[in-house]
Amino acid sequence: MKNGKWRGSVANIVSAPIDKVWSMVSKTNRLSEWMPMVERCTELAGEEGVPGYVRIVSGFMFPQQDGERSWIKERLVLMDPSLHSYVYRMEASNVGLDGSVNTLKLVDYGDDSTLVDWSFEINPLEGVCEDNIIDYLGCLYKSCINKIEGAIEAASKKFE
Repeated sequence: MKNGKWRGSVANIVSAPIDKVWSMVSKTNRLSEWMPMVERCTELAGEEGVPGYVRIVSGFMFPQQDGERSWIKERLVLMDPSLHSYVYRMEASNVGLDGSVNTLKLVDYGDDSTLVDWSFEINPLEGVCEDNIIDYLGCLYKSCINKIEGAIEAASKKFE
């Protein structure tokens, strides 16, 4: 356990050009288009796309005992449009992931396709098996990556 963090990553190919994928995944107001468990994204501070930007994401990302919605306060640590990547740090939440860091990176895969690579590191959670939470997050994030292509298609149909 390097520096005590638990780590995981998932990746998949999206059949869409990198610029279209980037315009989908880099905008806060588009999160719910490719993250179906996200109901709301509220801007709290700063300017979107600029490190220090803070938002609260809420929805049903993680089932809560009381049936309440999950929420996570996220701060943008790094945004590099030229490298098609960004990093968010989860600062506070009701899901136990405070201090977690998510990195999303896109790679042009040729033939109008894009590799979406999502890596994450979380602080160990008491009473939770590391493999179980890494697998759960991996499944959750991979399901989001798998929705990107459809979200891009749906968005393009809106403007036809």
